[in-house]
Amino acid sequence: MEIFRFGQCSASIALIAAVLACPKLLPAQAWRIPENSMLTRWAEEVSPENPLPEYPRPQFVRKRWLNLNGLWDYAVRPRGAGQSDAWEGKILVPFAIQSALSGVKWDVAPDQALWYQRTFTLPDTWRGQRILLHFGGVDWKTNVWVNGQHVGNHRGGYGPFSLDITSALTEKATQRLTVRVWDPTDKGYQPRGKQVQKPRGIWYTAVTGIWQTVWLEPVSPAHIVRAKITPDVDDASVRVKVTCHLPAGDGKLALAVRHNGQTIQRDEQAIRSLAADDQVSAEFRLFIPSPRLWSPDDPFLYDLDLRLDAGDSRDNVSSYFGMRKIEVRRDEEGILRLFLNNEPLFHFGPLDQGWWPDGLYTAPTDDALAYDIEVTRGLGFNMCRKHVKVEPARWYYWCDRLGLMVWQDMPSGDRYIKRDEPDIVRSSSSALNFRREYQALIDTYHNHPCIVAWVPFNEGWGQFETHEILAWTKQYDPTRLVDGPSGWTDRGSGDMHDIHQYPGPDMPPLEENRAAVLGEFGGLGLPMKGHLWVEKNNWGYRTYETREDLVKAYRQLIGQLTPLIKKGLAAAIYTQTTDVEIEVNGLMTYDRAVLKLPRDISRLHRQVIAGEALEDSAP
Repeated sequence: MEIFRFGQCSASIALIAAVLACPKLLPAQAWRIPENSMLTRWAEEVSPENPLPEYPRPQFVRKRWLNLNGLWDYAVRPRGAGQSDAWEGKILVPFAIQSALSGVKWDVAPDQALWYQRTFTLPDTWRGQRILLHFGGVDWKTNVWVNGQHVGNHRGGYGPFSLDITSALTEKATQRLTVRVWDPTDKGYQPRGKQVQKPRGIWYTAVTGIWQTVWLEPVSPAHIVRAKITPDVDDASVRVKVTCHLPAGDGKLALAVRHNGQTIQRDEQAIRSLAADDQVSAEFRLFIPSPRLWSPDDPFLYDLDLRLDAGDSRDNVSSYFGMRKIEVRRDEEGILRLFLNNEPLFHFGPLDQGWWPDGLYTAPTDDALAYDIEVTRGLGFNMCRKHVKVEPARWYYWCDRLGLMVWQDMPSGDRYIKRDEPDIVRSSSSALNFRREYQALIDTYHNHPCIVAWVPFNEGWGQFETHEILAWTKQYDPTRLVDGPSGWTDRGSGDMHDIHQYPGPDMPPLEENRAAVLGEFGGLGLPMKGHLWVEKNNWGYRTYETREDLVKAYRQLIGQLTPLIKKGLAAAIYTQTTDVEIEVNGLMTYDRAVLKLPRDISRLHRQVIAGEALEDSAP
């Protein structure tokens, strides 16, 4: 058994937990982790002074910014009530109020709203700049005030949003920021993934409110708004569409591709705005000589610098990209496979839920966020399927850096259907909201080379207008695969026919136009005493009592993939990366303290991916 020792960490956490009191009885200034909370070893590194201090947007970096993570006032009020001056205590942002790391660990009902407030002071060097307020993720409906002035709202629990708050700022040193959030969880139609008011089985604790970093950023009146980066491996080029906010007048955009400080390619264009408050776009095509391609075995990334000059305004943004191509194509035997960079590659990895016992939707630290990816790669997997959840941008950054391909689910919502039922008919509001949040997901993470497939629907959860949604996805982003859908309710669309089989494995019949994939299988459970969310009535698709029995069953299960791959199976996704709450079918325990399989099981995984004959000896 491999145990990741906490050392003095565990003792410190235990001491903290032993002296905690109910958060509702604490003084307003107190922040403590509530007692009886399952914690990861990274929880000891979390404090009000430094929660998630890393720059949260690694593919669009500016040097100047101000992190607003930390202690905020909070209050839970009836949904229809206005703001109260009586705050209930302090909450540690960006951890959801239901999480232990928030310091509150309190449920919010669908008929209640969660209020936040804090003050901030801007650096003197930011004077004369536009001030942008950024939210990485807030679940679900958000309204924002600065100094009592309403500055904007947003609907969507998974996507970032930004507000220009310049006009609401005062000459005073201290500014006041107020946020109201309403989240109906499983009582609404909005995308919510596995959140429910009453957790059970495969359904987990609700997440309400701010769950990603909040920060401020100064920009010039003329500044870069976004950059859409699209590599073309066959053309040895990269296309970059840059959108700028440009007051009336002329400007110049300059782009440079670099590696190790050396400029590989550069270009510039003149741009012009005819309106006082306009957005202008310019498209670049930069040729990359002898491009080095991104893959799990060689996750090579190019640096991209963007510069805007417009009168007295300057803006510099740092980014990166990977040269990567993904498609369905026939191999030498005429079987449809998944091709990465014009070579067939079997996709093999775990279903990744992305939940944390102490932070729920939010990893306690950036090292923790990267850890699951490091373990997945260390076990010899080349991909994972991010299951009905979206991660902060830094998670995809680590996948880009460490070489982990991602099949990205759209979080599910609305009504779920059974295997033999037709698509649901959504209300116009529900359908419009799904399309808006889904498009925002694709737009937000388009530039990450790690993402190789979009998964709009899972097992009939909120599935509607299947053919139209899948066709739109392929048209909107032709650079990636479209899974259609994953499990149960196949309608014959998409790039892949995806089945789920527990414990499996199995494969769908071969088709003329779609690759055959196994979107979920396995689910072999092993409850580990001392590392359980609940001590009794844990759940797995098939549960074992000893590690030896689990490893034996796992080897036998994975060994059955080889003949299926020879027949034409193009991908397989094992359930799952970690235990999650009641589920005990993870490769790791929920607290990430125990890896249930030996690390050299990676040899078996690499043999499966390479299509090699499996060795008889156990790893």
